[in-house]
Amino acid sequence: MIIEPIATGLDLDEVEVALLRAAVGDYAAEAAVLLLANDGYWLARLRAAGLITVEAEPVGGQLWARIEWAELDAALADGRLPGSEEELAVLRVAVSLADGRPVDLADVAVALDRRTLGLVLAALAHAAGSHDHRAPAPTGPRPDADLRLGPLIAWPARH
Repeated sequence: MIIEPIATGLDLDEVEVALLRAAVGDYAAEAAVLLLANDGYWLARLRAAGLITVEAEPVGGQLWARIEWAELDAALADGRLPGSEEELAVLRVAVSLADGRPVDLADVAVALDRRTLGLVLAALAHAAGSHDHRAPAPTGPRPDADLRLGPLIAWPARH
């Protein structure tokens, strides 16, 4: 697979779709992308810092992208990714979900406001697959009925 820095011509919606397309099937990776996209702060900054790459040749005409998690520490250290304590807490959760880095939940929790706490909870629920959980099949006339429970914490509607 050949990758290159993402073209500046892509809008953030296209970036989000390309990132999600590459993450599909890995609930933790999906949750990390959705957390950053729903927060509304990080995707533009990651793109500007050159930390989102896209396949040079789209597959079936569709772009696939990824966040270069391994390069994040250097970008934070050299000032390419400034953020408030709250914004950085959201980023740490996304990195932990996508790249497996440990995160101190006590430090994260005290940095979040109600909105970002809801996003982090939705990300954790998504990573756990709660949107795919099913209730035990009932006995009775329709034991094969779809018993999908839906997400434990839903992603908020975007405006």
